[in-house]
Amino acid sequence: MREDIQFPSRGSSCHGWLYHPERRDTADGSPAIVMAHGFSAVKEMFLDRFAESFRAAGFAVLVFDFRFLGESPGEPRGQIFPTEQHEDYRNAISWIAQRPEIDAERIGAWGSSYSGGHVLHLAAFDRRIKAAVAQVPALGIWRQTIRTAGIEGLRALLGLLTLDRMARYPDGAVNRIPVVGPPGSPAVLGTPDAYAWFLKQADSIAPTWQNAVTVESVERMIEYDPAAAIELIAPTPLRMIVAEQDSLISIEEVEAAFARAGEPSDLVRLACGHFDVYVVEPWFTRASEAATGWFVEHLG
Repeated sequence: MREDIQFPSRGSSCHGWLYHPERRDTADGSPAIVMAHGFSAVKEMFLDRFAESFRAAGFAVLVFDFRFLGESPGEPRGQIFPTEQHEDYRNAISWIAQRPEIDAERIGAWGSSYSGGHVLHLAAFDRRIKAAVAQVPALGIWRQTIRTAGIEGLRALLGLLTLDRMARYPDGAVNRIPVVGPPGSPAVLGTPDAYAWFLKQADSIAPTWQNAVTVESVERMIEYDPAAAIELIAPTPLRMIVAEQDSLISIEEVEAAFARAGEPSDLVRLACGHFDVYVVEPWFTRASEAATGWFVEHLG
């Protein structure tokens, strides 16, 4: 049903799981879905639940940790650069497309939170993706920072990032910042629900997760605008799944991005928080069924 795998990516490798479908779809091979987690998160943080839903519907599923995170190698640990994670997604597609049991013309991409943003970017430019699902996707981080901290808050953050760049310039020193922390402490994801969710999973199911990322990763994140080319996704089918009570992502920005997407596209709204879609019922079931149904409809 599931095997541990690894595939090459940019001189290193990504480690993950390959789920075999319950049935082979056609003589030409089964459709496949490639998926990875959000900012700093690792595959053990409930991606298996989504993968099981896809597998039961007849898909092969490749779930992987990005380089520098989880079980995948790479130094410095906690390096999260969007372009590098795009490359890992693309190499995952290349790897699974070459397997004889897979129909390379029916490959979908699923992402959540930060990787939901990645899927929007990749579906616009990588035509091998034949259907896309972006769950609670992170968009326009600099705009979100202005919404929560104001323009002066963004400028203060940029000042700190400049200091880090100057500090690491002479010898490449790597500085890190916590992903989450108690209220009022420095952290990338500074909401109480993010702190509670990550720490709970690290204590129970995800021992490879580390509560630290490089400060340079924050610099790259602030500059990232994954929906900039959302108009180019069509005619690839796109479904976006959003949480109406999301503490991390602006629903208004997601809706504005979706309004620029071509057809076929669909927006699913769930009356829950950002992290509820992973495990809390009925939101996990609704999110997983929405994604599974989209892939079934458009990949067969």
